Amino acid sequence: MHTHDLSGWRHEHRFQEDSRAAERSTRLVMWITAVAMLLEIGAGWWFNSMALLADGWHMSSHAVAIGLSAFAYAAARRYAGDRRFAFGTWKIEVLGGFASALFLLGIALLMVVGSLERLWTPVAIHYQEAMVVAVLGLAVNLLCAWLLGRTRHHDGHDHDHHQDREHGHGHGHAHAHAHGHDLNLRSAYLHVLADAATSVLAILALAGGWLYGWGWLDPLMGIVGAVLVASWARGLLVDTGKVLLDREMDHPVVEEIREGVEQGLADSETRIADLHVWRVGPGAYACALSVVTHSSTLTPDEVRATFTIHEEIRHSTIEIHRCRATA
Repeated sequence: MHTHDLSGWRHEHRFQEDSRAAERSTRLVMWITAVAMLLEIGAGWWFNSMALLADGWHMSSHAVAIGLSAFAYAAARRYAGDRRFAFGTWKIEVLGGFASALFLLGIALLMVVGSLERLWTPVAIHYQEAMVVAVLGLAVNLLCAWLLGRTRHHDGHDHDHHQDREHGHGHGHAHAHAHGHDLNLRSAYLHVLADAATSVLAILALAGGWLYGWGWLDPLMGIVGAVLVASWARGLLVDTGKVLLDREMDHPVVEEIREGVEQGLADSETRIADLHVWRVGPGAYACALSVVTHSSTLTPDEVRATFTIHEEIRHSTIEIHRCRATA
């Protein structure tokens, strides 16, 4: 039990360090995006370019969403010691990712509406000025993507090395690698990628309009970009929604717990009557299970010992029901 508690402390300490690094990167990206937004809006006003103004206001929505991710990190850190949060404040960050995904869907919808309006009512575009600022915007987005991507890679790299030391590339390594990523950081990263993708599409559209007079290409690329953004947002909504709604019973560790208990305690004719598993942190789970047994001496610690190989199970509540002896 002491080793299990120490392992949990190490995991929590590592999680807090990762969150602080992600918060710093997200806040930096938020300010960079805000400065780029002001430059685009200012340039659009100065050059009388509606295209640049629209792109600037579009970037402002991403700045707000990335700021929301940074706020979620700060809130999770502020209330980390609040005992009213039974399993910690990690889900504040997940909630930030969910809200950010909804923001992305709203952005995609606005992009479609604006593009359709531009198709019905074309406007004159100052292609040269718009191209220069669009390229600058793409450079800013690539810088932000690099900053956030470096933090994401560092987080995953640390998880992999820790699991290698603890399990020798065992079960815990696979589960943490697949499910230990930071969903809030991922939401900020997707916002930056969405901005970069729309910048690339805008450059292509502006080049087509400038060189060949294809004015229709600009709104068409806006629709393509909206579909791309919506698809990313949908994936993020699914992943964060699973965590917030505790929809984890299809996770491989559930069947591994079941097999471990029923096979490890086969001699005592013990079976699981009820099992619930839910996520309480990045790569960390809690479980509550009830077992029915013919053993008169079986203890919760013996049941717990059958799945201690799974380091990601941080909390477990075990209830034992004993069958009455038959004559």
